Amino acid sequence: MNRLLLTWSDAGTLGPAPAHQGRRPEGDRGPVLRLLDQEESRYDAIVVLTIPAGEAPSRALVERARERAPRVELRVVDVDDPSDHAKLFRALGKLSAKLKRAFPPAAWATDVLLSAGTPQAQTLWVILVQAGLLPARMLQVIPAAFVPRPHPRAVREVRLDIEGFPEIRALREEVVRLRAEARTRDTVLVGESEPMRFLRARIARVAATDVPVLILGETGTGKELAARAIHEHSPRGRGPFIAENCGVFAEGVLASELFGHEAGAFTGAAGRRRGVFEQAHGGTLFLDEIGELSPRVQASLLRVLQDGTLRRVGGEATIELDVRVLAATHRDLAAMVERGEFREDLYYRLRGAVIEVPPLRARGGDIEILVHTFLDEVRARRKGRGLKVTREALRSLCSHPWPGNVRELRAEVLRWGVFCDQTVDVGDLAPEITAAAARPAGGGAGGIAQAAEAAAGGEEVATLAAAVESAERAAVARALNVHEGNISRAARALGIDRNTLKRKMATHGLREAEAARGRR
Repeated sequence: MNRLLLTWSDAGTLGPAPAHQGRRPEGDRGPVLRLLDQEESRYDAIVVLTIPAGEAPSRALVERARERAPRVELRVVDVDDPSDHAKLFRALGKLSAKLKRAFPPAAWATDVLLSAGTPQAQTLWVILVQAGLLPARMLQVIPAAFVPRPHPRAVREVRLDIEGFPEIRALREEVVRLRAEARTRDTVLVGESEPMRFLRARIARVAATDVPVLILGETGTGKELAARAIHEHSPRGRGPFIAENCGVFAEGVLASELFGHEAGAFTGAAGRRRGVFEQAHGGTLFLDEIGELSPRVQASLLRVLQDGTLRRVGGEATIELDVRVLAATHRDLAAMVERGEFREDLYYRLRGAVIEVPPLRARGGDIEILVHTFLDEVRARRKGRGLKVTREALRSLCSHPWPGNVRELRAEVLRWGVFCDQTVDVGDLAPEITAAAARPAGGGAGGIAQAAEAAAGGEEVATLAAAVESAERAAVARALNVHEGNISRAARALGIDRNTLKRKMATHGLREAEAARGRR
Protein backbone atom coordinates (compact mmCIF):
# COMPACT_ATOMS: atom_id res chain seq x y z
CA MET A 1 0.00 0.00 0.00
CA ASN A 2 1.47 3.37 -1.06
CA ARG A 3 1.31 6.30 1.38
CA LEU A 4 0.17 9.84 0.54
CA LEU A 5 0.49 12.98 2.69
CA LEU A 6 -2.02 15.78 2.06
CA THR A 7 -1.28 19.09 3.75
CA TRP A 8 -1.61 22.82 3.46
CA SER A 9 1.63 24.76 3.12
CA ASP A 10 3.01 26.27 6.33
CA ALA A 11 5.34 28.68 4.51
CA GLY A 12 3.02 31.68 4.80
CA THR A 13 1.89 34.11 2.10
CA LEU A 14 3.20 37.26 0.43
CA GLY A 15 2.15 40.47 2.17
CA PRO A 16 1.14 41.06 5.80
CA ALA A 17 0.52 37.97 7.94
CA PRO A 18 -3.12 37.19 8.91
CA ALA A 19 -4.21 38.14 12.43
CA HIS A 20 -4.47 34.50 13.55
CA GLN A 21 -0.93 33.64 12.47
CA GLY A 22 1.66 34.03 15.22
CA ARG A 23 5.36 34.39 14.67
CA ARG A 24 7.17 31.04 14.45
CA PRO A 25 9.74 30.49 17.22
CA GLU A 26 13.42 30.56 16.31
CA GLY A 27 14.56 27.20 14.99
CA ASP A 28 11.02 25.83 14.45
CA ARG A 29 10.97 24.20 11.02
CA GLY A 30 7.18 24.14 10.86
CA PRO A 31 4.70 21.25 11.21
CA VAL A 32 5.17 19.83 7.70
CA LEU A 33 8.94 19.32 7.95
CA ARG A 34 8.66 18.30 11.61
CA LEU A 35 6.26 15.53 10.54
CA LEU A 36 8.61 14.41 7.78
CA ASP A 37 11.49 14.33 10.29
CA GLN A 38 9.82 11.46 12.14
CA GLU A 39 11.21 8.02 11.47
CA GLU A 40 7.75 6.54 10.74
CA SER A 41 6.76 9.38 8.37
CA ARG A 42 7.83 7.88 5.07
CA TYR A 43 5.59 8.81 2.14
CA ASP A 44 5.54 7.78 -1.52
CA ALA A 45 3.85 11.05 -2.51
CA ILE A 46 3.15 14.42 -0.90
CA VAL A 47 0.56 16.95 -2.09
CA VAL A 48 1.04 20.47 -0.70
CA LEU A 49 -1.86 22.92 -1.02
CA THR A 50 -1.62 26.69 -1.06
CA ILE A 51 -3.62 29.73 -2.17
CA PRO A 52 -2.34 32.00 -5.00
CA ALA A 53 -0.74 34.44 -2.52
CA GLY A 54 1.26 31.60 -0.98
CA GLU A 55 2.53 29.96 -4.17
CA ALA A 56 5.98 31.59 -4.20
CA PRO A 57 6.83 30.98 -0.50
CA SER A 58 5.57 27.38 -0.78
CA ARG A 59 8.04 26.41 -3.49
CA ALA A 60 10.92 26.37 -1.01
CA LEU A 61 8.92 24.05 1.25
CA VAL A 62 8.20 21.74 -1.71
CA GLU A 63 11.92 21.56 -2.58
CA ARG A 64 12.79 20.54 0.98
CA ALA A 65 9.95 17.98 1.02
CA ARG A 66 11.44 16.37 -2.12
CA GLU A 67 14.31 15.21 0.05
CA ARG A 68 11.79 13.04 1.94
CA ALA A 69 9.53 11.68 -0.84
CA PRO A 70 10.04 10.69 -4.50
CA ARG A 71 6.91 12.54 -5.65
CA VAL A 72 5.90 15.96 -4.34
CA GLU A 73 3.24 18.18 -5.93
CA LEU A 74 2.26 21.78 -5.23
CA ARG A 75 -1.41 22.46 -5.98
CA VAL A 76 -2.72 26.03 -5.95
CA VAL A 77 -6.31 26.18 -4.67
CA ASP A 78 -8.27 29.01 -6.28
CA VAL A 79 -9.38 30.65 -3.03
CA ASP A 80 -8.43 34.24 -2.22
CA ASP A 81 -9.61 34.16 1.40
CA PRO A 82 -8.53 31.00 3.29
CA SER A 83 -10.89 31.88 6.14
CA ASP A 84 -14.03 31.64 3.96
CA HIS A 85 -15.69 28.35 4.93
CA ALA A 86 -17.99 28.24 1.89
CA LYS A 87 -15.26 28.84 -0.71
CA LEU A 88 -12.93 26.40 1.00
CA PHE A 89 -15.60 23.70 1.18
CA ARG A 90 -16.39 23.97 -2.54
CA ALA A 91 -12.70 23.95 -3.47
CA LEU A 92 -11.74 21.08 -1.15
CA GLY A 93 -14.78 19.02 -2.19
CA LYS A 94 -13.72 19.17 -5.85
CA LEU A 95 -10.09 18.54 -4.90
CA SER A 96 -11.04 15.45 -2.86
CA ALA A 97 -12.78 13.94 -5.90
CA LYS A 98 -9.69 14.59 -8.07
CA LEU A 99 -7.35 13.13 -5.49
CA LYS A 100 -9.42 9.93 -5.22
CA ARG A 101 -8.98 9.48 -8.98
CA ALA A 102 -5.24 10.29 -8.96
CA PHE A 103 -4.56 8.28 -5.77
CA PRO A 104 -7.22 5.52 -5.58
CA PRO A 105 -7.99 4.57 -1.96
CA ALA A 106 -7.58 0.91 -2.88
CA ALA A 107 -3.89 1.50 -3.57
CA TRP A 108 -3.07 4.59 -1.48
CA ALA A 109 -3.35 5.20 2.28
CA THR A 110 -3.80 8.94 2.85
CA ASP A 111 -2.72 11.02 5.83
CA VAL A 112 -4.10 14.55 6.29
CA LEU A 113 -2.04 16.99 8.37
CA LEU A 114 -4.32 19.20 10.46
CA SER A 115 -1.53 21.35 11.90
CA ALA A 116 -0.99 23.47 8.78
CA GLY A 117 -3.44 25.95 7.25
CA THR A 118 -6.05 28.28 8.66
CA PRO A 119 -8.41 27.15 11.44
CA GLN A 120 -11.21 27.11 8.85
CA ALA A 121 -9.19 24.79 6.59
CA GLN A 122 -8.43 22.50 9.53
CA THR A 123 -12.13 22.33 10.44
CA LEU A 124 -13.07 21.37 6.89
CA TRP A 125 -10.50 18.56 6.84
CA VAL A 126 -12.28 17.10 9.87
CA ILE A 127 -15.70 17.44 8.21
CA LEU A 128 -14.55 15.86 4.93
CA VAL A 129 -12.86 12.94 6.67
CA GLN A 130 -15.68 12.31 9.17
CA ALA A 131 -18.31 12.47 6.41
CA GLY A 132 -16.42 9.92 4.32
CA LEU A 133 -15.86 12.33 1.43
CA LEU A 134 -12.10 12.01 1.93
CA PRO A 135 -10.89 8.57 3.11
CA ALA A 136 -7.89 9.51 5.27
CA ARG A 137 -6.22 9.40 8.67
CA MET A 138 -5.90 12.76 10.45
CA LEU A 139 -2.56 13.70 12.06
CA GLN A 140 -1.54 16.53 14.36
CA VAL A 141 2.03 17.72 15.02
CA ILE A 142 2.45 19.00 18.58
CA PRO A 143 3.83 22.60 18.44
CA ALA A 144 7.53 22.70 19.26
CA ALA A 145 6.94 25.02 22.21
CA PHE A 146 4.84 22.34 23.94
CA VAL A 147 7.09 19.38 23.28
CA PRO A 148 9.35 18.50 26.21
CA ARG A 149 12.72 17.01 25.51
CA PRO A 150 12.90 14.11 25.13
CA HIS A 151 9.34 13.55 23.87
CA PRO A 152 8.07 10.02 23.12
CA ARG A 153 5.86 11.06 20.24
CA ALA A 154 5.51 14.53 18.71
CA VAL A 155 2.90 13.35 16.17
CA ARG A 156 -0.48 11.92 17.12
CA GLU A 157 -3.47 10.62 15.24
CA VAL A 158 -6.67 12.61 15.70
CA ARG A 159 -9.83 10.57 16.28
CA LEU A 160 -13.30 11.95 16.96
CA ASP A 161 -15.72 9.90 19.04
CA ILE A 162 -19.11 11.10 17.76
CA GLU A 163 -20.89 9.64 20.78
CA GLY A 164 -18.61 11.55 23.15
CA PHE A 165 -19.24 15.04 21.79
CA PRO A 166 -22.82 16.40 22.08
CA GLU A 167 -22.11 19.10 19.48
CA ILE A 168 -20.91 16.52 16.96
CA ARG A 169 -23.66 14.06 17.87
CA ALA A 170 -26.19 16.76 16.92
CA LEU A 171 -24.73 16.69 13.40
CA ARG A 172 -25.24 12.92 13.01
CA GLU A 173 -28.02 13.25 10.41
CA GLU A 174 -25.93 15.63 8.33
CA VAL A 175 -22.91 13.31 8.44
CA VAL A 176 -25.06 10.35 7.37
CA ARG A 177 -26.50 12.42 4.51
CA LEU A 178 -23.03 13.50 3.34
CA ARG A 179 -21.78 9.91 3.40
CA ALA A 180 -24.74 8.78 1.29
CA GLU A 181 -24.13 11.67 -1.09
CA ALA A 182 -20.47 10.75 -1.43
CA ARG A 183 -21.37 7.16 -2.34
CA THR A 184 -23.93 8.26 -4.91
CA ARG A 185 -21.73 10.84 -6.55
CA ASP A 186 -19.19 8.14 -7.31
CA THR A 187 -21.83 6.48 -9.48
CA VAL A 188 -22.88 8.70 -12.35
CA LEU A 189 -25.22 8.21 -15.30
CA VAL A 190 -22.88 5.91 -17.19
CA GLY A 191 -23.49 5.14 -20.85
CA GLU A 192 -22.96 6.40 -24.38
CA SER A 193 -25.98 4.79 -26.06
CA GLU A 194 -28.53 6.96 -27.81
CA PRO A 195 -31.15 6.56 -25.02
CA MET A 196 -28.64 7.76 -22.42
CA ARG A 197 -27.56 10.72 -24.52
CA PHE A 198 -31.19 11.66 -24.94
CA LEU A 199 -31.73 11.31 -21.17
CA ARG A 200 -28.77 13.58 -20.38
CA ALA A 201 -30.04 16.18 -22.83
CA ARG A 202 -33.48 16.12 -21.18
CA ILE A 203 -31.92 16.43 -17.74
CA ALA A 204 -29.89 19.46 -18.85
CA ARG A 205 -33.05 21.19 -20.10
CA VAL A 206 -35.22 20.58 -17.03
CA ALA A 207 -32.36 21.29 -14.61
CA ALA A 208 -32.25 24.91 -15.76
CA THR A 209 -35.88 25.42 -14.69
CA ASP A 210 -37.55 25.12 -11.29
CA VAL A 211 -40.59 23.07 -12.33
CA PRO A 212 -41.41 19.80 -10.55
CA VAL A 213 -40.29 16.71 -12.46
CA LEU A 214 -41.88 13.25 -12.64
CA ILE A 215 -39.24 10.59 -13.32
CA LEU A 216 -40.56 7.35 -14.78
CA GLY A 217 -38.77 4.07 -15.25
CA GLU A 218 -38.61 0.44 -14.26
CA THR A 219 -37.17 -0.66 -10.93
CA GLY A 220 -33.38 -0.56 -10.91
CA THR A 221 -32.90 1.81 -13.85
CA GLY A 222 -31.35 4.62 -11.78
CA LYS A 223 -34.18 7.09 -11.19
CA GLU A 224 -32.49 8.52 -8.11
CA LEU A 225 -29.29 9.11 -10.08
CA ALA A 226 -31.32 11.04 -12.64
CA ALA A 227 -32.90 13.08 -9.84
CA ARG A 228 -29.51 13.84 -8.33
CA ALA A 229 -28.18 14.91 -11.74
CA ILE A 230 -31.11 17.33 -12.12
CA HIS A 231 -30.36 18.78 -8.68
CA GLU A 232 -26.61 19.13 -9.18
CA HIS A 233 -27.03 20.89 -12.55
CA SER A 234 -29.74 23.23 -11.27
CA PRO A 235 -29.42 26.64 -9.57
CA ARG A 236 -30.23 24.75 -6.35
CA GLY A 237 -27.13 22.56 -6.72
CA ARG A 238 -25.46 24.15 -3.68
CA GLY A 239 -28.49 23.43 -1.52
CA PRO A 240 -29.39 20.11 0.13
CA PHE A 241 -30.58 17.07 -1.81
CA ILE A 242 -32.86 14.89 0.33
CA ALA A 243 -34.21 11.53 -0.90
CA GLU A 244 -37.14 9.70 0.66
CA ASN A 245 -38.72 6.38 -0.35
CA CYS A 246 -42.49 6.66 0.11
CA GLY A 247 -43.00 2.90 -0.12
CA VAL A 248 -41.17 1.82 3.02
CA PHE A 249 -43.22 3.58 5.71
CA ALA A 250 -46.68 3.04 7.15
CA GLU A 251 -49.11 5.91 6.57
CA GLY A 252 -48.75 7.51 10.01
CA VAL A 253 -44.96 7.24 10.02
CA LEU A 254 -44.69 8.60 6.48
CA ALA A 255 -46.60 11.77 7.40
CA SER A 256 -44.09 12.40 10.19
CA GLU A 257 -41.15 11.66 7.87
CA LEU A 258 -42.41 14.11 5.24
CA PHE A 259 -43.78 16.94 7.36
CA GLY A 260 -42.14 16.46 10.78
CA HIS A 261 -43.85 16.38 14.16
CA GLU A 262 -44.00 18.25 17.43
CA ALA A 263 -43.16 16.76 20.80
CA GLY A 264 -46.06 14.69 22.11
CA ALA A 265 -47.83 14.55 18.74
CA PHE A 266 -48.15 10.78 19.13
CA THR A 267 -46.86 7.99 21.35
CA GLY A 268 -43.09 7.93 21.20
CA ALA A 269 -42.71 11.52 19.89
CA ALA A 270 -40.40 12.64 22.69
CA GLY A 271 -39.16 15.73 20.88
CA ARG A 272 -39.70 17.95 17.89
CA ARG A 273 -38.49 16.55 14.57
CA ARG A 274 -38.05 18.26 11.23
CA GLY A 275 -39.46 16.39 8.23
CA VAL A 276 -37.68 15.96 4.92
CA PHE A 277 -39.49 18.98 3.43
CA GLU A 278 -37.87 21.24 6.03
CA GLN A 279 -34.51 19.49 5.66
CA ALA A 280 -34.63 20.16 1.90
CA HIS A 281 -35.40 23.89 2.30
CA GLY A 282 -33.44 25.81 -0.34
CA GLY A 283 -32.71 22.63 -2.28
CA THR A 284 -34.38 19.57 -3.79
CA LEU A 285 -36.59 16.84 -2.33
CA PHE A 286 -36.72 13.52 -4.21
CA LEU A 287 -39.79 11.39 -3.43
CA ASP A 288 -39.27 7.86 -4.75
CA GLU A 289 -42.17 5.39 -5.23
CA ILE A 290 -44.69 8.24 -5.19
CA GLY A 291 -47.37 5.84 -6.43
CA GLU A 292 -47.38 4.12 -3.02
CA LEU A 293 -48.86 7.12 -1.15
CA SER A 294 -52.14 6.61 0.69
CA PRO A 295 -55.07 8.94 -0.14
CA ARG A 296 -54.64 10.89 3.13
CA VAL A 297 -50.93 11.55 2.55
CA GLN A 298 -51.69 12.47 -1.08
CA ALA A 299 -54.09 15.16 0.16
CA SER A 300 -51.53 16.54 2.61
CA LEU A 301 -48.80 16.54 -0.02
CA LEU A 302 -51.03 18.37 -2.49
CA ARG A 303 -51.68 21.14 0.03
CA VAL A 304 -47.95 21.58 0.69
CA LEU A 305 -47.19 21.75 -3.05
CA GLN A 306 -50.00 24.25 -3.68
CA ASP A 307 -49.36 26.58 -0.73
CA GLY A 308 -45.62 26.23 -0.28
CA THR A 309 -46.21 25.86 3.46
CA LEU A 310 -46.69 23.02 5.94
CA ARG A 311 -47.67 22.29 9.52
CA ARG A 312 -45.85 19.61 11.45
CA VAL A 313 -47.91 16.70 12.76
CA GLY A 314 -49.40 17.91 16.04
CA GLY A 315 -48.30 21.50 15.40
CA GLU A 316 -50.13 24.79 14.82
CA ALA A 317 -47.44 27.04 13.34
CA THR A 318 -47.22 27.40 9.55
CA ILE A 319 -43.75 26.93 8.08
CA GLU A 320 -42.85 28.45 4.70
CA LEU A 321 -40.88 26.29 2.29
CA ASP A 322 -38.62 26.78 -0.70
CA VAL A 323 -38.26 23.25 -2.10
CA ARG A 324 -38.21 21.76 -5.59
CA VAL A 325 -39.93 18.39 -5.66
CA LEU A 326 -38.81 15.55 -7.93
CA ALA A 327 -40.99 12.43 -7.84
CA ALA A 328 -40.38 8.97 -9.27
CA THR A 329 -42.32 5.77 -9.77
CA HIS A 330 -42.24 2.54 -11.73
CA ARG A 331 -46.05 2.51 -11.81
CA ASP A 332 -48.38 3.86 -14.52
CA LEU A 333 -49.70 6.91 -12.67
CA ALA A 334 -52.03 7.90 -15.52
CA ALA A 335 -53.76 4.50 -15.27
CA MET A 336 -53.92 4.85 -11.48
CA VAL A 337 -55.64 8.23 -11.93
CA GLU A 338 -58.23 6.64 -14.24
CA ARG A 339 -58.89 3.91 -11.65
CA GLY A 340 -59.23 6.49 -8.87
CA GLU A 341 -56.14 5.22 -7.03
CA PHE A 342 -54.16 8.46 -7.39
CA ARG A 343 -55.41 12.04 -7.15
CA GLU A 344 -55.64 13.68 -10.55
CA ASP A 345 -54.82 17.16 -9.19
CA LEU A 346 -51.70 15.83 -7.44
CA TYR A 347 -50.67 13.97 -10.61
CA TYR A 348 -50.71 17.14 -12.69
CA ARG A 349 -49.02 19.10 -9.90
CA LEU A 350 -46.11 16.62 -9.90
CA ARG A 351 -45.66 16.26 -13.67
CA GLY A 352 -44.43 19.73 -14.55
CA ALA A 353 -41.94 17.87 -16.74
CA VAL A 354 -41.61 14.14 -17.40
CA ILE A 355 -38.35 12.21 -17.80
CA GLU A 356 -38.17 8.51 -18.66
CA VAL A 357 -35.11 6.53 -17.61
CA PRO A 358 -34.58 3.78 -20.21
CA PRO A 359 -34.40 0.11 -19.19
CA LEU A 360 -31.05 -1.62 -19.59
CA ARG A 361 -32.33 -3.86 -22.40
CA ALA A 362 -32.75 -0.69 -24.53
CA ARG A 363 -29.13 0.27 -23.84
CA GLY A 364 -27.31 -2.74 -25.24
CA GLY A 365 -24.24 -0.74 -26.15
CA ASP A 366 -23.81 0.38 -22.53
CA ILE A 367 -23.56 -3.03 -20.87
CA GLU A 368 -19.81 -3.39 -21.40
CA ILE A 369 -19.20 0.17 -20.14
CA LEU A 370 -21.28 -0.52 -17.02
CA VAL A 371 -19.51 -3.82 -16.39
CA HIS A 372 -16.11 -2.10 -16.39
CA THR A 373 -17.46 0.64 -14.12
CA PHE A 374 -18.65 -1.91 -11.57
CA LEU A 375 -15.40 -3.88 -11.94
CA ASP A 376 -13.58 -0.76 -10.68
CA GLU A 377 -15.76 -1.00 -7.58
CA VAL A 378 -14.82 -4.67 -7.22
CA ARG A 379 -11.14 -3.80 -7.58
CA ALA A 380 -11.41 -1.24 -4.77
CA ARG A 381 -13.13 -3.78 -2.49
CA ARG A 382 -10.49 -6.41 -3.26
CA LYS A 383 -7.67 -3.93 -2.52
CA GLY A 384 -6.45 -3.61 -6.09
CA ARG A 385 -7.01 -7.20 -7.26
CA GLY A 386 -9.01 -6.81 -10.46
CA LEU A 387 -10.97 -9.21 -12.65
CA LYS A 388 -11.02 -9.77 -16.39
CA VAL A 389 -14.17 -10.76 -18.29
CA THR A 390 -13.94 -12.99 -21.36
CA ARG A 391 -15.60 -11.95 -24.61
CA GLU A 392 -17.88 -15.00 -24.40
CA ALA A 393 -19.11 -13.88 -20.97
CA LEU A 394 -19.71 -10.35 -22.27
CA ARG A 395 -21.76 -11.75 -25.15
CA SER A 396 -23.88 -13.69 -22.66
CA LEU A 397 -24.40 -10.53 -20.62
CA CYS A 398 -25.55 -8.67 -23.72
CA SER A 399 -28.08 -11.43 -24.49
CA HIS A 400 -29.74 -11.23 -21.07
CA PRO A 401 -32.97 -9.13 -20.85
CA TRP A 402 -32.00 -7.71 -17.40
CA PRO A 403 -35.44 -7.48 -15.73
CA GLY A 404 -33.71 -5.90 -12.71
CA ASN A 405 -31.92 -3.40 -14.96
CA VAL A 406 -28.69 -1.71 -13.80
CA ARG A 407 -29.22 -2.79 -10.19
CA GLU A 408 -29.28 -6.43 -11.30
CA LEU A 409 -26.14 -5.98 -13.41
CA ARG A 410 -24.27 -4.33 -10.53
CA ALA A 411 -25.26 -7.14 -8.17
CA GLU A 412 -24.01 -9.69 -10.70
CA VAL A 413 -20.63 -7.97 -11.07
CA LEU A 414 -20.19 -7.61 -7.30
CA ARG A 415 -20.94 -11.33 -6.96
CA TRP A 416 -17.94 -12.05 -9.19
CA GLY A 417 -15.74 -10.27 -6.66
CA VAL A 418 -16.70 -12.94 -4.11
CA PHE A 419 -16.54 -16.11 -6.20
CA CYS A 420 -14.02 -15.37 -8.99
CA ASP A 421 -10.24 -15.09 -8.64
CA GLN A 422 -8.84 -13.60 -11.84
CA THR A 423 -11.10 -14.26 -14.85
CA VAL A 424 -14.87 -14.27 -15.31
CA ASP A 425 -16.07 -16.77 -17.93
CA VAL A 426 -19.51 -17.96 -19.00
CA GLY A 427 -19.54 -20.65 -16.33
CA ASP A 428 -19.17 -17.99 -13.62
CA LEU A 429 -22.36 -16.17 -14.63
CA ALA A 430 -25.70 -16.59 -12.87
CA PRO A 431 -27.79 -19.47 -14.31
CA GLU A 432 -30.56 -17.15 -15.59
CA ILE A 433 -27.98 -15.22 -17.65
CA THR A 434 -26.49 -18.29 -19.32
CA ALA A 435 -30.00 -19.65 -19.96
CA ALA A 436 -30.96 -16.45 -21.78
CA ALA A 437 -27.79 -16.61 -23.86
CA ALA A 438 -28.59 -20.20 -24.89
CA ARG A 439 -32.02 -19.31 -26.25
CA PRO A 440 -32.02 -18.70 -30.04
CA ALA A 441 -32.97 -15.21 -31.19
CA GLY A 442 -33.83 -13.76 -34.56
CA GLY A 443 -30.54 -11.90 -34.73
CA GLY A 444 -28.50 -14.71 -33.16
CA ALA A 445 -26.64 -17.67 -34.56
CA GLY A 446 -29.67 -18.92 -36.45
CA GLY A 447 -30.02 -15.61 -38.27
CA ILE A 448 -26.37 -15.61 -39.23
CA ALA A 449 -26.59 -19.18 -40.47
CA GLN A 450 -29.55 -18.26 -42.66
CA ALA A 451 -27.65 -15.25 -43.96
CA ALA A 452 -24.64 -17.44 -44.72
CA GLU A 453 -26.84 -19.84 -46.66
CA ALA A 454 -28.39 -16.96 -48.57
CA ALA A 455 -24.99 -15.47 -49.30
CA ALA A 456 -23.79 -18.82 -50.59
CA GLY A 457 -26.71 -19.03 -53.01
CA GLY A 458 -27.57 -22.48 -51.60
CA GLU A 459 -24.65 -24.04 -53.50
CA GLU A 460 -21.34 -22.67 -52.26
CA VAL A 461 -20.19 -21.78 -48.75
CA ALA A 462 -19.56 -18.06 -48.34
CA THR A 463 -16.75 -16.71 -46.20
CA LEU A 464 -17.60 -15.94 -42.58
CA ALA A 465 -17.02 -12.23 -43.19
CA ALA A 466 -19.51 -12.25 -46.06
CA ALA A 467 -22.09 -14.11 -43.97
CA VAL A 468 -21.76 -11.69 -41.06
CA GLU A 469 -21.92 -8.68 -43.38
CA SER A 470 -25.06 -10.04 -45.02
CA ALA A 471 -26.71 -10.69 -41.64
CA GLU A 472 -25.81 -7.22 -40.39
CA ARG A 473 -27.17 -5.55 -43.51
CA ALA A 474 -30.42 -7.50 -43.21
CA ALA A 475 -30.80 -6.59 -39.52
CA VAL A 476 -30.16 -2.88 -40.15
CA ALA A 477 -32.55 -2.81 -43.11
CA ARG A 478 -35.30 -4.55 -41.14
CA ALA A 479 -34.92 -2.17 -38.17
CA LEU A 480 -35.22 0.83 -40.48
CA ASN A 481 -38.31 -0.61 -42.12
CA VAL A 482 -40.01 -1.50 -38.84
CA HIS A 483 -39.37 1.98 -37.42
CA GLU A 484 -40.27 3.78 -40.67
CA GLY A 485 -36.84 5.24 -41.26
CA ASN A 486 -36.51 6.76 -37.78
CA ILE A 487 -32.79 6.36 -37.10
CA SER A 488 -33.00 6.97 -33.33
CA ARG A 489 -35.68 4.33 -32.76
CA ALA A 490 -33.97 1.85 -35.05
CA ALA A 491 -30.69 2.32 -33.18
CA ARG A 492 -32.41 1.69 -29.85
CA ALA A 493 -33.97 -1.50 -31.22
CA LEU A 494 -30.58 -2.73 -32.43
CA GLY A 495 -28.88 -1.87 -29.13
CA ILE A 496 -26.38 0.54 -30.69
CA ASP A 497 -26.06 4.30 -30.65
CA ARG A 498 -27.30 6.57 -33.44
CA ASN A 499 -23.88 7.41 -34.89
CA THR A 500 -22.92 3.74 -35.10
CA LEU A 501 -26.14 3.02 -37.01
CA LYS A 502 -25.47 5.87 -39.44
CA ARG A 503 -21.99 4.49 -40.13
CA LYS A 504 -23.40 1.00 -40.76
CA MET A 505 -26.05 2.47 -43.08
CA ALA A 506 -23.32 4.19 -45.09
CA THR A 507 -21.23 1.00 -45.18
CA HIS A 508 -24.14 -1.07 -46.51
CA GLY A 509 -25.47 1.64 -48.85
CA LEU A 510 -28.68 2.00 -46.84
CA ARG A 511 -28.45 5.68 -45.91
CA GLU A 512 -30.91 6.83 -48.54
CA ALA A 513 -32.52 3.69 -49.93
CA GLU A 514 -33.86 1.95 -46.80
CA ALA A 515 -34.68 5.07 -44.79
CA ALA A 516 -36.68 6.51 -47.68
CA ARG A 517 -38.44 3.20 -48.32
CA GLY A 518 -39.38 2.98 -44.60
CA ARG A 519 -41.02 6.40 -44.66
CA ARG A 520 -43.24 5.59 -47.63
